Amino acid sequence: MSDGIAWIGEHSYEDPTGAVPGMRGNISLTAARGVEPEDFLLRLGADIEQLRCHDMYKDYRSLALNPLAMKRAWPAMYGTCGEWLYVLEDWGMATWYAGRPTVAEMEPRTGEEIICLTMNRGDPPQRILHAPGDGHVWYTEFGAETGCASALDAALNAAGAVFPSVRDAAEADVVAYFEEHMRELPPAVFAAVGAYSGLSVDRSAVEAGDLPLAILTWER
Repeated sequence: MSDGIAWIGEHSYEDPTGAVPGMRGNISLTAARGVEPEDFLLRLGADIEQLRCHDMYKDYRSLALNPLAMKRAWPAMYGTCGEWLYVLEDWGMATWYAGRPTVAEMEPRTGEEIICLTMNRGDPPQRILHAPGDGHVWYTEFGAETGCASALDAALNAAGAVFPSVRDAAEADVVAYFEEHMRELPPAVFAAVGAYSGLSVDRSAVEAGDLPLAILTWER
């Protein structure tokens, strides 16, 4: 049976404590298609020599890395599923989300579709970003549509990942609904993205750290 990606959302409120060699809690996802994987990782701040060493994520702490060069580095793991490249990070948010405002190389190019689910642990709320391939990026918070009437929006609705808004109900009712169902929201959002994209990520490989390592070192 396929693992899908809803399981990532199910553990989104867990701390990334290091209880597993890889990742389980608080994982942000960036998925891209229409890109060359190595090129996209380089645009996120990866180092070409490190990528071509083919290190596994579980070996990150044992690698002989220059401590000064790595001072502002965050480890990520990545893989492919069909035509998609996916990048997983548990440092608090997604690099693609954090870097786009200042790093021109991260801007989506025509023909590239990018979906980003960023946890924004230190700067909530959690966000959905969707670049459908025309160079535009749509933003929304978990619980809402992106607003572009896309197939992704339809999948969010179908998965129950679109919650009531103050346009449709009294603010107090909306707040109460979010408080009651908040923990159901990340699994629903990840499930919707999985249904839309067909993306599946091997849970056991992620938890074991048995996916390739990318060390992202762009300045934050």
